[in-house]
Amino acid sequence: METIESRIGKVEKQAQSGGDKVAKRMLGILQRYREVLNQGLSARTVEWDNKDDMKLARELFLLTNKPVLYVCNVDEASAKDGNAHVEAVRKAIAAENAQLLVVAAKTESEIAELETYEERQMFLQEIGLEESGVNRLIKSSYALLNLQTYFTTGPDESRAWTFVKGTKAPQAAGIIHTDFEKGFIRAEVIKYEDYIRYRTDAACKEAGKLSVEGKDYVVQDGDILHFRFNV
Repeated sequence: METIESRIGKVEKQAQSGGDKVAKRMLGILQRYREVLNQGLSARTVEWDNKDDMKLARELFLLTNKPVLYVCNVDEASAKDGNAHVEAVRKAIAAENAQLLVVAAKTESEIAELETYEERQMFLQEIGLEESGVNRLIKSSYALLNLQTYFTTGPDESRAWTFVKGTKAPQAAGIIHTDFEKGFIRAEVIKYEDYIRYRTDAACKEAGKLSVEGKDYVVQDGDILHFRFNV
């Protein structure tokens, strides 16, 4: 609220001068936030339809505008469907534009002690879950932050690279090294499901599952990429 009030004082003068369109737009944003905060609600509850408004709103860096994930720790019996406490939290945050996840920490610690993937899956099936709470937490966090993953793989190692959803191939290449982006020529792309099925680059190529993409290609979650570049 202090941030909002301080900015309103400065922007109001600029907006009243008549010529500063950005100041007028910012003043409207600040007044909307003040209205919401005065009601005891978080800044997250305000939604902007206009991209310019969104950009200006983000520049305020309001604490309650940051994405939030509430994690409810429950007993094993409540791991699948939650319980009355979870519903109480869900009701309390209904107007917050926040996400909620249910995990059973004690159960998760028991799953972590199992040695094989098969044992872990069997344990999960017995309590009615498809995947562990840790996996769901990671996925929910990535989705909340608008993040995805692509892979690079070779004879020595395979690596995962995190990128913002909507990133194009040259910028994705730049995550590995700036030279990759500067000298980007093309990206050779294999979809994750195809790589799992055919196992190697050569087999994917032979099956027609390797595509060559240019600078406008938007990288997809799970893509296996090989960048061609020249610096």
